Amino acid sequence: MVNRPDTKQARARRHKRVRGKVYGTAECPRLSVFRSLKNIYAQLIDDDKGVTLCAASTVEKDFDGYGGNKDAANRVGKLIAERALAKGIKTVVFDRGGNIYHGRVQSLAEGAREGGLDF
Repeated sequence: MVNRPDTKQARARRHKRVRGKVYGTAECPRLSVFRSLKNIYAQLIDDDKGVTLCAASTVEKDFDGYGGNKDAANRVGKLIAERALAKGIKTVVFDRGGNIYHGRVQSLAEGAREGGLDF
């Protein structure tokens, strides 16, 4: 029998390690990314108060098209940057959520940078 590594457990370990180093405040919130197979979600979190400042995802009503590709992730990144700038947030810390900085996660980060966020 082949022992296959548990990828969910490995991602949870990576996420715990990243969260030990990344912390968001009101001035510089944490840009948290969650990636599922068909959608991608991003939110700005103030860890001091434990509140979400703004969020964007591919499951919103006004989002059209498939949400599980790099183009959709880039549009979500631009959308979260637009909403953050409307609230006066310019700098954030990036939390990749235990995912590897590649593909859709990288595309979301690039879209957020194009939208005007600094990290």
